[in-house]
Amino acid sequence: MKEKYWVPALEKADNILREIGEYPNQMRLIDLSKKLGINKSSLYSLLNTMEILKWIVKEDGDTYTLGPALGAVSAAYFRQFNILQSFYKEASLSVSVINEHIQLGILEEGNVVYLGKVEGASRVRLITDPGMRFPANASAIGKIQLTQYDKEELKGIFPKELEKKTPYTISTIEELYENVRIAKENGYAIENEEASLGFHCVAAPVYNYENKIIAGVSFTMMTNSWDAKQDLAREEIISLANRLSQFAGHTSSLNRA
Repeated sequence: MKEKYWVPALEKADNILREIGEYPNQMRLIDLSKKLGINKSSLYSLLNTMEILKWIVKEDGDTYTLGPALGAVSAAYFRQFNILQSFYKEASLSVSVINEHIQLGILEEGNVVYLGKVEGASRVRLITDPGMRFPANASAIGKIQLTQYDKEELKGIFPKELEKKTPYTISTIEELYENVRIAKENGYAIENEEASLGFHCVAAPVYNYENKIIAGVSFTMMTNSWDAKQDLAREEIISLANRLSQFAGHTSSLNRA
């Protein structure tokens, strides 16, 4: 249902911008009219206004590209974007669904630096807190961010012997690469008692407008909760990562790693 004070002309302009952004220098007036179901007379007025405002540029062949005014608006948006602020707002919604702890972390060389945490109802104390560093090979939130590297790059990041936190921690580059490769295919990473005995994590990547991983988010829970919630937790952490990615300007298909 539309909002009470919905403005159809703005909706049409939004649809036009999205179409031109998806197919730059390919869409003419007639193409946009057919694709969006807007009559040519109305569309001509909209395109002319948007061109004057520099929202779009009319190129040779009467096709359109996005204009410089949108670049200025985008730059202003990214100057104000605050991933930590967005995390606390969105992670609270995800915690209300799963009721387990969520963390946000970034990758620095071979370590995760934790930036934020939203707690669920569990009274169990996590071994990591905002501001702490932790080996990326021993955490789901680290491994999902390592998906951006190939095996040779991983060799350059980590020493030959990886730091072990439990008997289950990945300890070789070969094992780490295989684990990261699977995480990349799946779009999420799982860690079973690799950071701390009795704890399990599932993490998903946050992308920016350049399609680069800028952070990771993860649920952490004990084994009894993991057995009951792992599927739902996986879906919810992917959803959270997708929302944060959208705020960061990522627009490609969000089922990826």
